[in-house]
Amino acid sequence: MPPLMTVTGSTLVIAPAPHRRRPRARGPYARLFSHPGTRAFTAGNLIARLPMGMFGISAVMMIAGQRGSYALAGAVTATGLAATAVVAPWTARLVDRYGQARIAVPATLIAVLGSVGLILCVRAHAPAWTLFASYAATATTPNIGGMSRARWTHLLRDSPAAHHTAMSFEQAADELCFMFGPVVAAFLCSAAFPEAGTLTAAALLLTGMLVFTSQRATQPPVSGPGRGTSPLRAVRPLLALFLPLGVLFGSMEVTSIAHLEARGLGAATGLVLALQAAGSCAAGLLYGAFRPRSLRTCLITLSAAMALPWAAAATGSLPLLAGALLLAGMATAPTMVTAMSRIHAVTPQGRLNEGMTLAVTAILAGIALGSATAGPLIDHLGPTTPYALPAAAAVLALAVGSAGMPKAPQP
Repeated sequence: MPPLMTVTGSTLVIAPAPHRRRPRARGPYARLFSHPGTRAFTAGNLIARLPMGMFGISAVMMIAGQRGSYALAGAVTATGLAATAVVAPWTARLVDRYGQARIAVPATLIAVLGSVGLILCVRAHAPAWTLFASYAATATTPNIGGMSRARWTHLLRDSPAAHHTAMSFEQAADELCFMFGPVVAAFLCSAAFPEAGTLTAAALLLTGMLVFTSQRATQPPVSGPGRGTSPLRAVRPLLALFLPLGVLFGSMEVTSIAHLEARGLGAATGLVLALQAAGSCAAGLLYGAFRPRSLRTCLITLSAAMALPWAAAATGSLPLLAGALLLAGMATAPTMVTAMSRIHAVTPQGRLNEGMTLAVTAILAGIALGSATAGPLIDHLGPTTPYALPAAAAVLALAVGSAGMPKAPQP
């Protein structure tokens, strides 16, 4: 804008032009949520995702509290995990074929009824088999994280940088919900009544899913029955990567709990594990604001970071262990974001939710294997040496990732 000129008496006064402020550049996450409909489906996604970290511990506390048996509680939750590994890919396939709203809502209703049935069976002191049957019904819970990622992939198919930011946000959301979910569940079960955690989780799941699926404008197109090839063959090499990553997560959690309990620091367990999840959440958000790295680079960093808790545990220092777990957590998010992005790249068009669910199933199988393996190691070697198991799992993941992963353009 040119300067303003005024005449005062016989003097010509030239006033400087008013300063025009440049608009502040928006960050990657502000740009991400400027897309129409993204805030609404993300709100539903977060509400429905929080219960994913609540159901397991809620069931254990409810069953153990009412039946007095942690063995029964553990067996029931393990059965639910096994049922999920079988049922979840089929649910995801139906979601891809017929649409998120059409399949996710009835599937969620079945899962909620299973949770309610579990509550009623526990309170009525029904036979043990009814607990297994009720909790197995919750396996129909749709993969809300996969459905949300499928929406981002559809909306941002022409913007790789924004897609990377979205995937980083989703990984951070996973960590956030699995960090706060157990805390909320434990508080409800202990401060209110034993069934409060399961009841609240079921209500949140149904509410969030209804909000999420009501956003039809951002729903990805359906593949249709019989259309598109199965993603299993395309993602199989990556499943071999996600399995040791799951072993890493499962063994790290069990070993950390045992290590802290053995040193009389059981009260700090929740805080230390939450610190690890917080590190992963923060790293995930930060990673989304920068250019993505190669999968091999992320796996090398992860392998180095997983050696830190083992070294810190040997010193017996809680602050050192907490710091090591924080750094280890920060290394997991970039690895998971990059690996999940590879799933997106190789999955056939229209089958993304199924491909994502297969990856999650591999992780769950690895978590179960890691937990089952860490237990005997702790019994025979003590609570410190088994920290070598997550370190070894990270090295195995690096070896698998370096052996050659499939590459394909984004659909």
